[in-house]
Amino acid sequence: MKVEQVWAVYWSATGTTENVVLATAKAAADRLGVPMETCDWTLPAAREKDICFTETDLVFFATPTYAGRVPNVLLPFLREKVKGEGALAVPMVLFGNRNFDDSLIELRDILEADGFHTVAGAAFVGEHSFSRILGAGRPDADDLSVASSFGVQVADKVHQMVQLPSEPVAVKGEAPIRPYYTPRDRHGAGIDIRKVRPKTSDSCNNCGICAAVCPMGSIDPQDVRNFTGICIKCCACEKKCPVGAKYFDDPGYLYHKTELEEVYTRRAEPELFI
Repeated sequence: MKVEQVWAVYWSATGTTENVVLATAKAAADRLGVPMETCDWTLPAAREKDICFTETDLVFFATPTYAGRVPNVLLPFLREKVKGEGALAVPMVLFGNRNFDDSLIELRDILEADGFHTVAGAAFVGEHSFSRILGAGRPDADDLSVASSFGVQVADKVHQMVQLPSEPVAVKGEAPIRPYYTPRDRHGAGIDIRKVRPKTSDSCNNCGICAAVCPMGSIDPQDVRNFTGICIKCCACEKKCPVGAKYFDDPGYLYHKTELEEVYTRRAEPELFI
């Protein structure tokens, strides 16, 4: 197949998804000898306009996994603003060391419905948004090496293709898509953290970084202790605060975070589908 441009397209609140997809797309572009472009739609303003591709594009399209799925707040943008127009696509998801469950197959199906032809897929590990223990420091050098190798393999597959695939790429996941993963307490009751928001300590110096990096635009830049919209627990405000002023104290959130760290602190590995 003829590819004239490779794209890295991503939503990445804390930079982990971005690091993986950039390494993958760059390796593919270098292998094919074509330019690479990026499209970062993490912040609200980037999601206000359509993003459109052509049949000579190869698009590495990446999102994080939230509760085993594509984050539900991203679904309207993915379904309404993204136009494949016959481009080749590689769905990629990042998961925080637990599991990617159905996020990859869900993203694949969304891209197919958007007019892409999916030719490969991958799930990579990144540091969990809630934690500095789960997947700490990942994607690391080994992960990025795997990502680059994956990009080369995708490029070779596309270069050898003589016609468009008749079926979406086979990836791990279930159909129909399962419900979002629900954390539970020690008695088996569900823990609802949807309305939990971080607190701001007295160490805050009102630099405004937290408001600038919030992917939902939910922190008031004039008063960073004030939330004007939803919090999706991406923890960009917490992890990017230079003085560590953002923190969570909700008991359910902290219980779930501790449980994840106790059960899933091991080295999960990327999974590739070509």
